[in-house]
Amino acid sequence: MCGIIGAISQRNVVKTLINGLYRLEYRGYDSVGLAIVDENSKLFRVREVGKTIDLDKKIQHLAVFGKIGIAHTRWATHGKLSERNAHPHVSDYISIVHNGTIENYRELKTWLRKKKYLFFSETDSEVIAHLIHWETQRNKNLLRAVQKVVLMLHGNYSIIAMDSRDPKRLVSARTFNPLIIGLGKGENFLASDQVALSSIVERFLHLKENEIAEVSKNDVKILNFDGRLIERRDVSSEIYQEIPTKGLYRYYMEKEIYEQPEIIEELIKDRFDSKNNIFFSDLEDSRIEEIFIKMESIQIVACGTSYNAGMVGKYWFESFTDISCNVEIASEYCYRNHVISRNSLLITLSQSGETADTISALNLSKNLKNYLASLTICNVSNSYLVRESDFSIMTKAGMEISVASSKSFTAQLTTLLLLVAYIRNLRKKSKDSFQKDLFLSLKKLPKYIEKLLLNYQEKMNFLISNLFDKRNVLILGRGDHFPIALEGALKLKEIAYIHAEANYAGELKHGPLALVDKKIPIIIIAPYNGILNKIRLNIEEIRSRRGMLYVITDERVSIQEDDQTKIISFFDIEEIISPIFYAVPFQILAYNIALFKNIDMDHPRNLAKSVTVE
Repeated sequence: MCGIIGAISQRNVVKTLINGLYRLEYRGYDSVGLAIVDENSKLFRVREVGKTIDLDKKIQHLAVFGKIGIAHTRWATHGKLSERNAHPHVSDYISIVHNGTIENYRELKTWLRKKKYLFFSETDSEVIAHLIHWETQRNKNLLRAVQKVVLMLHGNYSIIAMDSRDPKRLVSARTFNPLIIGLGKGENFLASDQVALSSIVERFLHLKENEIAEVSKNDVKILNFDGRLIERRDVSSEIYQEIPTKGLYRYYMEKEIYEQPEIIEELIKDRFDSKNNIFFSDLEDSRIEEIFIKMESIQIVACGTSYNAGMVGKYWFESFTDISCNVEIASEYCYRNHVISRNSLLITLSQSGETADTISALNLSKNLKNYLASLTICNVSNSYLVRESDFSIMTKAGMEISVASSKSFTAQLTTLLLLVAYIRNLRKKSKDSFQKDLFLSLKKLPKYIEKLLLNYQEKMNFLISNLFDKRNVLILGRGDHFPIALEGALKLKEIAYIHAEANYAGELKHGPLALVDKKIPIIIIAPYNGILNKIRLNIEEIRSRRGMLYVITDERVSIQEDDQTKIISFFDIEEIISPIFYAVPFQILAYNIALFKNIDMDHPRNLAKSVTVE
């Protein structure tokens, strides 16, 4: 969750570190800090609770100068939000920044206290600084000290360490959390995210699990935890050189919502050939077609918004192919016994490709060795999931800055639907018109979303004005729209700070009906599809108990309005693309309520964009 960056150069690196922190802000954080070794080998540290801009102002006022340094954006896991818990952490001449968690820090802390070490923070990170200090007392070599320390640490982490007595090198290590090295001329850099460095370097080295790197301004040495030297080829940057600006929009989330029609339109152009047949340039390996034909089941693993996309994917796979599909939250998947179906494919879904729980699930699947292969659907081409999966498909949504996913969600859904159609066509002995029909429907989708965004604000304002001051909301859906209810509830929770709960509409009578009264608003998704009559029954169940009901539907659906039932109807939406379309009204709803409440929806409290801790 935290962002870390290190730099060693022939020039002052303070501005480079500060700029890197600005570029890491999109990940989410609550405090920030920087440590520099100046020309007199004096360690200088500045920390701040709040934003990078506050640290930047303080640094400028102090006129800090140094050719080697480390910096950090903190998302709290151990210890409350305070300056003393902010990074970097220091033990005399040793300073460190850390991303991840040290599971045995309590035992290590007890051992260090017996060695007369004092602790000034509540974090698990401070033990790393003290352990390195302990080891360097016996051996002044920072690299050897870090080699000893990583064998003591249990957990998933990445660290960068600096010794003010020897300001000619940085030493980093990682187990699970990402760490990359940026290669410059007469300078080198380290960061948890390539975005932090992509404006200043074009070549990178990726550290792999259980590796250590010693970085000087002219050299990089990589070893595994056993001390064996490793040769590693550098790779060129494939991501945006600059973080996109908000332009005329107030927030990145608003911009990303409005980008969705263009992204879906580009996906359609990219994924259909001149004969309107679906193809995936990402899947050029001939083995994947054999796997798609052979597989009998699919296991989707994901977290948060990506899990909700996977749930829609399950309905599509089982409705339009002959393949059984299961979807599971990654954090649950990793901690249970597994019975893996015969000839099963593992699909991981992630916006960032660095989600810790999803990575754990992928690594676990490799140990189980019972899957035909692993396929990731991801938005970041150089991410861990892309590098470590057997196959990958890019959602091509562009860089998403806002913590709450919008365009990445609809891009995931569009990509999943295209994959379902591709596999269906591949497996069917006699071809049908499904791909052609899907193409025609998808071509309309960008226009539908654009029309919603531009022409339906008045209808949305009615819903917004009736929900902005509510503390609890119930959202109901059925079939492939229940995951959209889940996503809508998630959006209201994460950026509007409203407790929203999603339920299957058919499950009302099995408990949730007890909540129905005039005070709790209920939103029900009622698309024009094969189970509309079942949804009508659920609507009547709510009406008969005087529930306050808002029905989101389309113009073909006739439902009587009254004092307790309000209808928000859109234009006719084809059933196959309906779940993608109905995700957007909930994005608009949550965004506008957050705007009314003056909430920074790009950086909602307690949340981070890239969830790199379990």
